[in-house]
Amino acid sequence: MTFKELGLAEPILKALEAEGYTHPTPIQEQSIPILLKGKDLLGVAQTGTGKTAAFGIPILHQLYEGISLSQNKRKIKALIVTPTRELAIQIAESFTAYGKYTGLRNTVIFGGVKQGKQVNALRGGVDILIATPGRLLDLMNQGFISFRDLEHVVLDEADQMLDMGFIHDIKKIIAKLPPKRQSLFFSATMPKDIVELSRKMLGDFERVTIRPEQATAEKVEQGVYFVSKPNKPKLLIHIIKENPESTLIVFSRTKHGANKIVKKLDQAGIRSAAIHGNKSQTARQKALSAFKEGDLKVLVATDIAARGIDVEDLSLVVNYDLPNVSETYVHRIGRTGRANASGTALSFCDKEERAYLRDIEKLIKQSVPRMPEHQFVDEDTPSDDQPIPPKKKQGNSRNNNRNRNRSGGNNFRGKNNRNTNRPKKRTDSSRSE
Repeated sequence: MTFKELGLAEPILKALEAEGYTHPTPIQEQSIPILLKGKDLLGVAQTGTGKTAAFGIPILHQLYEGISLSQNKRKIKALIVTPTRELAIQIAESFTAYGKYTGLRNTVIFGGVKQGKQVNALRGGVDILIATPGRLLDLMNQGFISFRDLEHVVLDEADQMLDMGFIHDIKKIIAKLPPKRQSLFFSATMPKDIVELSRKMLGDFERVTIRPEQATAEKVEQGVYFVSKPNKPKLLIHIIKENPESTLIVFSRTKHGANKIVKKLDQAGIRSAAIHGNKSQTARQKALSAFKEGDLKVLVATDIAARGIDVEDLSLVVNYDLPNVSETYVHRIGRTGRANASGTALSFCDKEERAYLRDIEKLIKQSVPRMPEHQFVDEDTPSDDQPIPPKKKQGNSRNNNRNRNRSGGNNFRGKNNRNTNRPKKRTDSSRSE
């Protein structure tokens, strides 16, 4: 199927052709016909599947077909709510690209900056509003935003919004929406809270599900290095120097960890930048722009800040820290392998992260290939054909030691060794940081 076969308006087809889009991705092919019929939609799909175009294109088509562009004051006809500033900006850029020949206007509002410019844009009139929950609710309460003419609403990355504590804001926003509207609800996972929220938002809806392994895992070349925590910076520096032309995103589990990685890379003469919630919006956008334009080769990000990073030809993703939520792994590796492209994702795994790796492999239903031994190898690295040992239950160490000493033969020194109570020297380097 091609986009032309979907019956889209000519200005949108022209814009899609200019963007190099000819064939829709699976979620686009399944979602667009449903939305063009005016039905509500529940979409379950990971980042990197082409979700923005899946809801953006039919919204633009319907607005173009029905809106009067000659009106003096534009009214908000479509609302897209998304969790992060970066993702909001990315969605706005996509709407601008897909709708550049339609005459439709969009604007984006988010927190972390002064509201003056955003308020002025709203006063000038817009057809499509892309917003983060906090700033949206704030400007609604100030009277700058009205939903009287709203026809389409999209809740994107719903599970992330709940993880970030936006559940109460979302419920307040939904309560202000007009009952007669088309509602779209997108989430990567469907826990109980998300199901309940979708029921409050959707009417007569259809469901489209794109499985994680179909969306990303099968297209991305994956690998895992077993490495002790102190050796992670050395291995990262080695990989970057071995791939000087590659652009890569390095994922850290924490903001503090992201800053430490940037510092280590700087000491090695490698230029990089971190983006996370403690960085100002100006700093985040400056780093992201430099990365997209190719002036910066290495971007270090936390999971929340990385939502919305859509970079063409991103060749490599490095999971410096394995995520403790398995679904996050799929989101991360989806930064490369966008839409129909392919890419590479490498993960670092220390002893304390072995359980996370087991959970990830269970989710994606495949084993992440073990990378060859390297100079920074973990002393306790499993072999290729050796399964990762399950976690041992930790009992009372004092009683365990007493029992071992009494049994004699169970002590690794042997029952005739008189030095059974001598403390062992710690050799586990993974716990030395």
